[in-house]
Amino acid sequence: MGGAQSVSLGAGPTPTMRVRMRRVPSTVSPAAYRRVTLVAAILIAIIIVTGAAVRLTNSGLGCPTWPNCATGQLVAHEASSVHQKIESTNRLFTGLVSIGVIAAVLGAFLRRPRRRDLMWLSGGLVAGVIGQIVLGGITVLVHLNPVAVMSHFLLSMVLLADAIVLYHRGGIPDHTVESRAVAGSIVHYGRALLALVIIVVVTGTVVTNTGPHAGDKHAKRFDLALPEVARIHGIAVMVFLAAVLGLVFVAHRAGSLARLQRAITVLLVVVVAQAAVGYTQYFTGVPPLLVGVHIAGAVAVFSSTVALYLRMYEPVPGADQAEAVAS
Repeated sequence: MGGAQSVSLGAGPTPTMRVRMRRVPSTVSPAAYRRVTLVAAILIAIIIVTGAAVRLTNSGLGCPTWPNCATGQLVAHEASSVHQKIESTNRLFTGLVSIGVIAAVLGAFLRRPRRRDLMWLSGGLVAGVIGQIVLGGITVLVHLNPVAVMSHFLLSMVLLADAIVLYHRGGIPDHTVESRAVAGSIVHYGRALLALVIIVVVTGTVVTNTGPHAGDKHAKRFDLALPEVARIHGIAVMVFLAAVLGLVFVAHRAGSLARLQRAITVLLVVVVAQAAVGYTQYFTGVPPLLVGVHIAGAVAVFSSTVALYLRMYEPVPGADQAEAVAS
């Protein structure tokens, strides 16, 4: 019996084992990796909206401790309150986002050819998720202080931008460089749009953290006049909309409208819809459902602006700017 066991242990892989080992992927194709980055970007966008849902249902302190939902309780159970279940579900979804980010990082290492730009960008996702986890804990510990809540949201938008750029870069052929596909003046205009959309997002976050939806009825708010901060945010949106319309004129004169038309159209649609929702929610007493739609719209406007800017570049044959580190 002992001899039989020693022979079994000393033998090499059986045919069945070899088949299973061959099924374990050791590399990731560029097309497969791009699909992974798309999933990661979508998950990050979704959790921004689900995080808003936590606040809009006054569930921000549904789980009063961190990382456990309650003392000795990692997740909410059947007897937990509705607020606990909502907050606990959002925390679990954060774990799903973490899995998506880990997949993006591992994919960057397994992708062939391996590219340094994708590795750096995926690493940025990891840093962002870790920052979100830490900020989430701090936000609970400081009882939804508006500065912490605002920082949590803005970091989410930075993380989303990283994911969008990663997805974009993942679709660029290997051994190419990105070059301007439009005139330099259009690229500068695009950078100005990025700056404006950041202002729109920041002012919108100030409005949200001044308004009635704090995530908990006892949470602190910014000591600002809501009509005034809402007016500033509204002006920023109108300036941004005017700038997008100005880009249509500038791009047409430069002969670049055909390339940017689809991206501009998408951005115009979401901006106009977002402005309509914003004014409607303000004049109807900021109902939670419309606030949630407005936050989802902010994600759409921000994403569309980043996508429009990236559309201003195109890959051209040349030295491998991405610096492949493995074949």
